[in-house]
Amino acid sequence: MEQTKEYIQTWDLDQIFTGGSQSQSLKETISTLTKEMSQVDESIELFNPAKASANDLAGIINQLGPLQKQLRDVFAYIGCLSAQDVNDSDAAVLVAKSGDLSAKMGAVSTKLNQKLKEINDEAWTEMIQSQELKEIAFSLSEARRKAKEMLPIDQEVLINDLAVDGYHAWNQMYETIVGSMFVTVEEEGESKQYSMGQASNMMSNSDRNVRKKTFDLIQQEWQRNAPLFGQSLNHLAGFRLQVYKHRGWDDVLREPLENNRMQKETLDAMWTAIEQNKEPFVAFLSRKAQLLGVEKLSMYDIGAPLGKSETKVSYTQGANRIIEQFQKFSPQMADFAKMAFDNRWIEAEDRAGKRPGGFCTSFPNKKQTRIFMTYSGTESNIATLAHELGHGFHQHVMNDLPIQNQRYAMNVAETASTFAEMILADAAVRQAASKEEKVALLEDKIRRGITFFMNIHARFLFETNFYEERKNGMVPVERLNELMVNAQKEAYCDALDEYDPMFWASKLHFHKTGTPFYNFPYTFGYLFSLGIYAHALEQGNDFEDEYIALLQDTGRMTVEDLAKKHLNVDLTKPDFWEKAIHLCIEDINEFMQLTE
Repeated sequence: MEQTKEYIQTWDLDQIFTGGSQSQSLKETISTLTKEMSQVDESIELFNPAKASANDLAGIINQLGPLQKQLRDVFAYIGCLSAQDVNDSDAAVLVAKSGDLSAKMGAVSTKLNQKLKEINDEAWTEMIQSQELKEIAFSLSEARRKAKEMLPIDQEVLINDLAVDGYHAWNQMYETIVGSMFVTVEEEGESKQYSMGQASNMMSNSDRNVRKKTFDLIQQEWQRNAPLFGQSLNHLAGFRLQVYKHRGWDDVLREPLENNRMQKETLDAMWTAIEQNKEPFVAFLSRKAQLLGVEKLSMYDIGAPLGKSETKVSYTQGANRIIEQFQKFSPQMADFAKMAFDNRWIEAEDRAGKRPGGFCTSFPNKKQTRIFMTYSGTESNIATLAHELGHGFHQHVMNDLPIQNQRYAMNVAETASTFAEMILADAAVRQAASKEEKVALLEDKIRRGITFFMNIHARFLFETNFYEERKNGMVPVERLNELMVNAQKEAYCDALDEYDPMFWASKLHFHKTGTPFYNFPYTFGYLFSLGIYAHALEQGNDFEDEYIALLQDTGRMTVEDLAKKHLNVDLTKPDFWEKAIHLCIEDINEFMQLTE
């Protein structure tokens, strides 16, 4: 009976706040939050680092924690409103308001952290070993260490305040422009308008003419707005570089590595292992070109399915498949997914006016999550849905931890999501009904690896080179296109025919101000989850509890310590990374044999 239940494709946000962008309860919450933040600010003002006890600090933390949870709920809710309808002007006003709130909270946290750095080391060590604080010792020590690397308090608060209408506003402008963009495609004699997100879904169409035509239209639309995006990208990068300069930081990777609780040696070991193992992936691209009947693939061919079959999988079928496969690895994961579908935590409807892409956002106060994507029935959509549910599950197992220990970095956030995606991909390959189906599914799985090893490598190379040039002044659009294509050629080892010069404009991640270098953490998460997946296959039934324990530790230690504790591996050495890459190469070998 359960199997026949149809799941609804739109989310229910009323469980969080009622009334959408006109919500009265949201307005009241924002007003209360603002007042309570001022009260915490006063408490911090009175906090004397020279005389403070663990009890005094715990008092402030206990005041601050619930506000941080509530603010996260407000922030996530407004993000959901603006994503579901890019033309909702009231939501745009709320986005600006949430930026102000965030800056206020940033200033409060900065002030507290600056006071923490004034506590002498001996008193500090004693303080964080106390009963009241030892559970959040990692988070507090991290905040104190970062405060020591910052500018004096009044300057950091000023940067925070100016960033609202300076730095972060460039990102908002980018999203507003993208929301108003569309392409007009001729289909069966009539013109159809597609949002940029809907149009990019057409890159998985089996007809090369459709892909090429749509790709060209998409390029034209990005080119039309390139001067605007060139300005916004240059300005947000300029702002970032100025802040770094004043803090005395000379490496643009310093902040992203800090944010990801990761050493430079780990990042280098990962990219080195990838660069030394690209040959099989190049061979795969060459074989795929042969199977599609072209000499060399172009960027718009990478997502093309092999074979004509484009069976659409209904949303409910996709949901049931995800629940069924999660069940085999972790019943708790399956229960979580079922709850998300049952309670309408997912916005998946295929309609115009939604922003492109997918995300999972959390409401720690309500202990809920929401997932956003556009579902059109493809295998790739099911993978995205599983991916976002993986994020949701990660948050779900953290819900009862102190809010300070729920702040896990993006690289480990991408681990749970990629792990969930892998469960689905692997099961699909195993259950393939024919050789053709197996080839198509293996291709889909390998293609995801190519995204992490080549596409994201190109993003990392582009961003590294762009920031280097930006230090000397504005980088014009033509040069941005050139840097983008050069990065793609290097990352794809010259294996493609046509590249995507406008990718710097179309990829939202380059324009995200909250997260600098929004690229390498994905590749880290993918490979780290492959390592965990291999471990899971060895462990069998004992795995679920171990996996949940690992996820729960993601907010309270560095990634190197996490890997050592739970997998007994050293991430600064290439061995772990190579082992994980070889799992992908095994898939390629099987694909090559099947397509000989």
